[in-house]
Amino acid sequence: MADKFDYSRLKEGKFYDFMRPLGRLVVRKTWKVAYTGQEHIPAEGGLILACNHLHAMDPLVIAMGIPDRQLHFMAKKELYDNWIVNKLFTAVNAFPIVRGSGDKTAFNYAVRVVKEGYILGIFPEGTRSKTGEPGTAKSGVALIAKEAQADILPVSVYSSDKLKKHTKYTVRFGEVIPFASLGLHEDSGKTELKEASQMIMAQVRALWEEGHCE
Repeated sequence: MADKFDYSRLKEGKFYDFMRPLGRLVVRKTWKVAYTGQEHIPAEGGLILACNHLHAMDPLVIAMGIPDRQLHFMAKKELYDNWIVNKLFTAVNAFPIVRGSGDKTAFNYAVRVVKEGYILGIFPEGTRSKTGEPGTAKSGVALIAKEAQADILPVSVYSSDKLKKHTKYTVRFGEVIPFASLGLHEDSGKTELKEASQMIMAQVRALWEEGHCE
């Protein structure tokens, strides 16, 4: 089913905004979510939102903390094998990627998202953390940033209660990391990409280490 995703079409639809009230209700009824640092979210322009990954619902929780803009999140291809999930995810700007395969089609689409002025959401670790702490970033986030010359918005999701129902869940938005500070250029290789990804993840971890909001 994911093979039917139309990578040639890139737009933001009304359905995303239509579903915001339901998304807020789900988040409010599920956890005690607190947002901080929202003043750091740019009002316009393309960028990469990079966040650690705790729970399958992270994209929804993060998105509900950005009231005035839409997100475009990568999602593993396997989820799109279910036609209902496929339709829903596509309607809210998510797109499939084959993990660990160097999926050039999804990569090029991700770069387009940023270049055309939208926010690309990505979990640099590539999967959910088993310990609750931010893990090691893969080079994909830096590779996309290099190709799109994208600034990075670091974000952390934090819970000290393993995200059980009605427990605290803090989403912290950090200051934008300018592309120029990543040390990337046209000829950057694996070493530079790894270092840039580690730098991004270090900023995410610093936000995570601040813990819950008061």
